Amino acid sequence: MDKIARGREFRGAFEVETKGDYIVEGYATTFDKPYVLFEYDGVKYYEVVDRNAFNGADMSDVIFQYDHQGKVYARISNETLSLKVDSHGLYIRADLSKTETSRQMYEEIESGLVTRMSFAFTVSQQEFNRDTRTRTIQSIKKVFDVSAVSIPANPDTEISARSFIDGVIEKEKQELLEQEMKKRKLMLLLEL
Repeated sequence: MDKIARGREFRGAFEVETKGDYIVEGYATTFDKPYVLFEYDGVKYYEVVDRNAFNGADMSDVIFQYDHQGKVYARISNETLSLKVDSHGLYIRADLSKTETSRQMYEEIESGLVTRMSFAFTVSQQEFNRDTRTRTIQSIKKVFDVSAVSIPANPDTEISARSFIDGVIEKEKQELLEQEMKKRKLMLLLEL
C-alpha cells in the first residue's frame, strides 16, 4: 500500500519465493524499471528507483511487517531479517518461524493470499522529468520496513511460495483495489 506518514514513503517491488522452514526471500524493490505510480485523467505518472539509491542509506534496524503496520514478523536486530543490495534491487530474506503470527504470515504467502511487497523509506534526493512524467528516486536516506502488502505500488512485483509449480505465479488484478491505489497515489503527488 502506498502512503506517506511522517515523511515516510512506501513503495513496492517485491518478488518473493518461500522455502521450507518458514523462510521468505525476494526483492523489496527493483532498479531502473519505471512503473506507473498513478494515473490521473488518462495521464500516467511513473516512478523509478535508481540502482545507486541505497548507497549510504540507513538500514540499521529494518523490520518486516504486513501493510507497513501492526505486528513485526522479523527484524534485522534479532537476525530474522537480512537485506542486501545487488544488481537487481533490494534483496530480502526473512525467517518467519519465530512466532505463531509470523508462521501465519508465511502461510498466507504460501497459499497465495499475499502476493506482493513494498518498502517504507525517506528520500534524500530525487528528480522529476516533466517530459516523461517520471520521478527518479536517486538517494534513499532511511529504510524503515519491508512489508508484504495487499496493494503494491508496483503491480509487476510478486511474493510467492516455492510450492507453486516452477515458481510461476498467477497475477491477480482487482480493479477495485487498483482504483483505490490510484486515488491514494494522487493524494501522494498532491502532497509533494
